[in-house]
Amino acid sequence: MKNIIIDINILMDFLFMREGHEKAAEIIKISQNGKIKVFICAHEITTLSYFLDKSIKDKRKIKETLSEIMKRFKVIELAEDTLIKALSSKIDDFEDAVIEASAVKKKAEYILTRNIRDFRKSSVSAITPEELLAICKIHT
Repeated sequence: MKNIIIDINILMDFLFMREGHEKAAEIIKISQNGKIKVFICAHEITTLSYFLDKSIKDKRKIKETLSEIMKRFKVIELAEDTLIKALSSKIDDFEDAVIEASAVKKKAEYILTRNIRDFRKSSVSAITPEELLAICKIHT
């Protein structure tokens, strides 16, 4: 089983039915079948809450959605050592550097994102949903 860190853009594709939401849905389904183990960083939950609030403005529904995400994915706690490691990352964007540091901490094989360019300096390989789905097909 591969450990994958999921970038928030994939979840937002799925939740907001943005372009690429079908691939995000496939990945969520695969993760529930146990073929891959998907992690999400704790700070992404709070960021997602912000965007959900701007979009749907229904506190009960937001809490249900966040609860469902936390049931489906393992949440990586945000610890001081992760933040310190992120400060020394070659990645310019601090939020992305935190994802990279979290991926290293969890020994993830990949960071799943649509924005490969944001992780070009990452020590953990970044792949797109299409690439992950192809990898999963090879290993079935």
